[in-house]
Amino acid sequence: MGAWSGPFLIATLLLAAAGVSKLIDPTMTVGALRASGIRVPDGAVRAVGGVEALLAIAAAVTGAPVLAGAVGMSYLVFTAFVIVALTRHLPIGTCGCFGRTDTPPSALHVIVNLGASASAFAIAARDGGGLASVVRDQPLAGVPLLLLVLTGAYAAFAVLTVVPQLAKQGKRT
Repeated sequence: MGAWSGPFLIATLLLAAAGVSKLIDPTMTVGALRASGIRVPDGAVRAVGGVEALLAIAAAVTGAPVLAGAVGMSYLVFTAFVIVALTRHLPIGTCGCFGRTDTPPSALHVIVNLGASASAFAIAARDGGGLASVVRDQPLAGVPLLLLVLTGAYAAFAVLTVVPQLAKQGKRT
């Protein structure tokens, strides 16, 4: 996977977490979609969440170009939704990506989503193998890389959840 392996693994980890979250509790995503004029039942959001999680896991494990491309397309769809929410000033407190955690649409969302999409398309452009081959090529059995991926995923989660909340609090004071 090369230089894009870390960002791609972060993107797949976030996508898997978001998918599982929607699978467990689709309420917030259903609400966000309804606010944008899209009516979907809970079951459809759960199904999409399950597909997201499976896609992310399969893409990370295999590194298959078609799966990586699908991850990239998923993030482009998320980007489009956030841009629509921002430009239409939709009253959305969260997209539901991380359950009930507030993740209001923001420019940071767009940046993170575009970065995730870029990393996925970079992996799709060059089949570098899956997680096992990436870890095999790393020092110390890949433990440092995996720790960095977990740290990067948490940092991206914080950028999408904590930073917008801090910005909102700063506007109130």
